Amino acid sequence: MGASLLRLHFHDYFVNGCDGSILLDDTSSFTGEKTSFANNNSVRGFNVIDDIKSKVEKVCPGVVSCADILAISARESVVALGGPSWKVKLGRRDSKSASLSDANSGVIPPPSSTLTTLINRFRAVGLSAKDMVALSGAHTIGQARCTTFRARVYNDTNIDASFAKLRRSNCPLPAATSDNNRVPFDVKTPNYFDNSYYKNLISQKGLLRSDQQLHNGGSTDSLVEKYSKNAGSFHVDFAAAMINMGNIRPLTGSNGEIRRNCRKVNS
Repeated sequence: MGASLLRLHFHDYFVNGCDGSILLDDTSSFTGEKTSFANNNSVRGFNVIDDIKSKVEKVCPGVVSCADILAISARESVVALGGPSWKVKLGRRDSKSASLSDANSGVIPPPSSTLTTLINRFRAVGLSAKDMVALSGAHTIGQARCTTFRARVYNDTNIDASFAKLRRSNCPLPAATSDNNRVPFDVKTPNYFDNSYYKNLISQKGLLRSDQQLHNGGSTDSLVEKYSKNAGSFHVDFAAAMINMGNIRPLTGSNGEIRRNCRKVNS
């Protein structure tokens, strides 16, 4: 579940900043982000945020936003799995709307992304290439659906042959029968926040095509190699990048609201 909460936070900030918009259910006036290309059958953990929000509201109603709860939950998930901690800035407010079209606008990098696309997408929301490589290390935990990596394991050449064979067995053809099969990004330590992700990239065992782009003869190779050898450096840079990510276009002051229920705006 920790990986799910971290992914929720990532996919929230990429659309319109850290505003909790991904948590909103569809209404008669808007279709939200939950069924977007990047989120449908992928992001989970909404019930955990609901439970936290319910408990917080009983103690201090109308004080803590869903966006802040999401940011704190992401950090606590990483810490619980052996990763670094960082100071989460608080005071965000929640969006009063969500947009399926915004979520589908191509802001969230697809798994087929080239290195140039990845760098540009992160730069567009104010994050550097270094931030991008460090944040990508979140794929040391969590799982991916077959539909996101099938093309890589069947078609790519920059992939370890035994790894490709293993993942094809988890993702057999015809495609329709296995689209929603899930496998861990990291074969060895899928539930521990370590630097195995980068070691996997050097061994050409990146699960997504976009993962392997970070170590494929390009400008980010040296960072991947650094993190593969030094878990401490990865943890330090990941924590710094999470702080940078949490600062992206937050709603503060009189903007937005503090929702009583994370799934719907206040009436």
